[in-house]
Amino acid sequence: MGGSISRIWVYLAETPLLWLAVTLIVFWLAQRLYRSTHDFPLLNPVLVSVTVLVLVLLATGTPYHAYFDGAQFIHFLLGPATVALAVPLATQAQELKRLWLPIAIALTAGSVTAVLSAMALGWALGLTPETLLSMLPKSVTTPIAMGVADEIGGLPSLTAVLVILTGITGAVIGIPLLRLLGLRDPVAKGFAIGVAAHGIGTARAFEHSERAGAFSGLAMGLNGALTALLVPLLVWLFGF
Repeated sequence: MGGSISRIWVYLAETPLLWLAVTLIVFWLAQRLYRSTHDFPLLNPVLVSVTVLVLVLLATGTPYHAYFDGAQFIHFLLGPATVALAVPLATQAQELKRLWLPIAIALTAGSVTAVLSAMALGWALGLTPETLLSMLPKSVTTPIAMGVADEIGGLPSLTAVLVILTGITGAVIGIPLLRLLGLRDPVAKGFAIGVAAHGIGTARAFEHSERAGAFSGLAMGLNGALTALLVPLLVWLFGF
């Protein structure tokens, strides 16, 4: 019986669609769990899904490239999904024009803080220059962060991991922390999460409200552009 199950698994593992199906099922179950616990932050669907999928890959001895061959369709959809964030933002065009100055100030403060705090943490922990440089763009979306890390001499693969960890952390603690601080405005909450936690945080902001999600998407895009300019400048100034 055990041998039959093993042979079936080996056969299925060679089918690319297996990992696409596993990913979708795991995320669906994680979403159900999240909803059943009334959106308990530590059961964020992305956090639960990543944890479960890593355990499954380890338990089955499946290399990441084999998993990605099947799940790359979801990776492909990241591009259209990011572009689609402009749709809800378009409905907030008038408010965006009215708030351009606070948005510019918040964006600059958040972007600079994210980079300098990563730099200070890296120095405090005695990280190697290569590892420290990999940390600097951790608060922007993965494609931009990896490109920036590669440009300044960091490790793009390490940067990708740090970006995901940053996004999950922001999605888990962002809204509860802002509530604890007494922040009630969905625009301010959404923008703060978008600056700090890019796409994963933006998904959480949309669960909070459409306005929060729209401004989180705006913050994610603007922070990506500003960080791509800011990080190389700071690296040059500090002489890395």
